[in-house]
Amino acid sequence: MLGDSRTGKLPDNIAGFGRTLRRAGVRVDASRIALAVQAAQLVGLSKRQDVSAAFEAVMVSREQDRIVFRELFEAYFRNPDVANKLLSQLLPSAEGKAEPSKRRPRVSEALAPQKTFGQQAKPKPQDKEFEFDAAMTASDLQRLKHADFNALSGSEYRLVERLARDVPLPIPHFASRRTRPAVNGKRVHWPGVMHQAAQTGGELIRLPRLQRREQPLPLLVLVDVSGSMERYARLLLAFLHAATRHTNRCVGRRDVFAFGTHLTDLTPAFKLADTDDMLAHASLLIDDFAGGTQLGESLAALRQQHSRRLVGRRTLVLVITDGLDTGEPQALTDELAWLRRRSRRLLWLNPLLRFDGYAPLARGAAALHSQVHGMLAVHNVSKLQDLAGSLARLMKQ
Repeated sequence: MLGDSRTGKLPDNIAGFGRTLRRAGVRVDASRIALAVQAAQLVGLSKRQDVSAAFEAVMVSREQDRIVFRELFEAYFRNPDVANKLLSQLLPSAEGKAEPSKRRPRVSEALAPQKTFGQQAKPKPQDKEFEFDAAMTASDLQRLKHADFNALSGSEYRLVERLARDVPLPIPHFASRRTRPAVNGKRVHWPGVMHQAAQTGGELIRLPRLQRREQPLPLLVLVDVSGSMERYARLLLAFLHAATRHTNRCVGRRDVFAFGTHLTDLTPAFKLADTDDMLAHASLLIDDFAGGTQLGESLAALRQQHSRRLVGRRTLVLVITDGLDTGEPQALTDELAWLRRRSRRLLWLNPLLRFDGYAPLARGAAALHSQVHGMLAVHNVSKLQDLAGSLARLMKQ
């Protein structure tokens, strides 16, 4: 399976597997590959499950990467000729149980055949291929971080989507009514005082104190999936899923809806741990993708069906759209005014801010601009990286 360690093929096989993981977006460096070699020597190669568990323990650091790792391990080490192929940097064909159509996009892309050393590349004029690996230059990476999502080629789009998944988005916090013990707390914990006094014969040695717990604001996200937002919707959904994952301690309640000609609840899809699974589930839920935009009617459905569960004076609402609404402007204004009154902040994330001198002149855009607390750009990775700071500044206003 992994080759004979006496012939020197074991490190080559594991190094090739590490490169495959890196192409799939799993954070694997040389030190983790070296640990995997040591782990294989310690557990032995007789049991496949032991080797898989050992590799996973030293090569995977994020919970969302575990499913991808297991699929890649199963596919990568199934081919008995993998050692010979690794010598020329060709990945295994992985013929067997798993059908390519059933694999996650990250796994299928990582297992795609790669060109050998010295092979002359034949790039397509419209679609230059980029590898998410150490071979990528800093200038290429910097250019893609500032490239508009709508101007990317297919391969660039897949790479930028992976970059966007690693962008953090810490949500602003508020002081809740619940308290916790703290050395410098403002309130004295009187039950704790009495408990300590009972243990020391009535002598007070120190005064236990309490302070209010900090909790993240509830988050409500409304994503436009109309035709004009087609290139932004998928990428921003992937970014929001990874950045607001519940495994992050800085994230609280999170509800996500898509709107086009009607409202679609994506919260069940966002409960999935893997971003690729979320996107696949969301694509099944959304039946009006690349259609028109009826934001006013969608907000009316939100108010009538979900207001008690979602909207509150602490809720941070993010509306991701270009503002090209085809509904009645007055109805949209009324619904936005209702949403503004019942939320902490109503913010408009607008990809059209990529244009210098942009002004919200369309009727829907004008209605949005008159009701929101702020408007932010989300058209490239650089703007996504600045989003957390922009949110913090708007929350203080």
